[in-house]
Amino acid sequence: MYIEQAYKSLHEGWRYIIGFLIIFFVGWQILGAIPLMAGSWMRAGDINTFLEAGEENFFPLFEGESNLYLILALCTFLGGLLGLVVVVKYIHKQRFTKLVTARKNIDWSRFFFAFAIWGVFSVVSTLVAYYFAPEDLVWNFNLMPFLGLLAITLILLPLQTSFEEFLFRGYLMQGIGVAAGNKLVPLIITSLIFGLMHALNPEIEKLGYSILSVYIGLGFFLGIITLMDDGMELALGFHAANNMFIALLVTSDWSALQTNSIFRDVAEPSAIGQIVPIFIILPILMFIFARKYKWSNWKEKLTGSVKPPVTA
Repeated sequence: MYIEQAYKSLHEGWRYIIGFLIIFFVGWQILGAIPLMAGSWMRAGDINTFLEAGEENFFPLFEGESNLYLILALCTFLGGLLGLVVVVKYIHKQRFTKLVTARKNIDWSRFFFAFAIWGVFSVVSTLVAYYFAPEDLVWNFNLMPFLGLLAITLILLPLQTSFEEFLFRGYLMQGIGVAAGNKLVPLIITSLIFGLMHALNPEIEKLGYSILSVYIGLGFFLGIITLMDDGMELALGFHAANNMFIALLVTSDWSALQTNSIFRDVAEPSAIGQIVPIFIILPILMFIFARKYKWSNWKEKLTGSVKPPVTA
């Protein structure tokens, strides 16, 4: 039912192709990048320094100003989100609610349940890690920078996670599903694209390309709970909690999000240490969702056909 929401709007293939180009390039990569580019150029002073810093996403130009850098970096996603809203409204003539859920209205209780359960897990697991290996997590708390980070996390970071969900589990899931005529193809394609989009993250250089399996696995998890629940409320809540609590709790010199968090991870990272937990914990979380929301008919929900609704 969720993917079929696309049939209630203008859903020709060319609209999705043009729409994706507008969202990805015009909104996300061009308009959204203007604040970061402008701020980086002002700090660089010359073209060589600017280009060299660009190889590391301009982060070296903002040493000691990670909150400012985070604001400018998150503005790129704001540009993408604005592009997506324009495309959905004017190219597809689609109600934004239909991009989010098959329900009549967005079920915010689902969002907050997923947010709360993953937020609690994030806090507890961090405290347990600190208790058993305090040498790996160095106290990094500094009140004023942390309060700035908290404001950024509450205001801007949800825009980043929401944009990614609207794009992958919403726009592309529905568009590819209509084109393919089934649910399995969009689940696979959007999960792979979501994972591969993280190939430029600094974690890859530190841990190797095997860590992409974490992002791909996360993409499958978010795609499955979206299809099973006929909406992305759970995915939105989980993704927001995941990124927000990571930003607030733990940072490291090799992660994509380097923030004024409470702890700094100084342990030597290993890919296996990142991969194993996610393939154990996420299935458990999926089981909790399935029991709470009484999911059934998994085969049809995940691999069934996508057809236009029958009209009288």
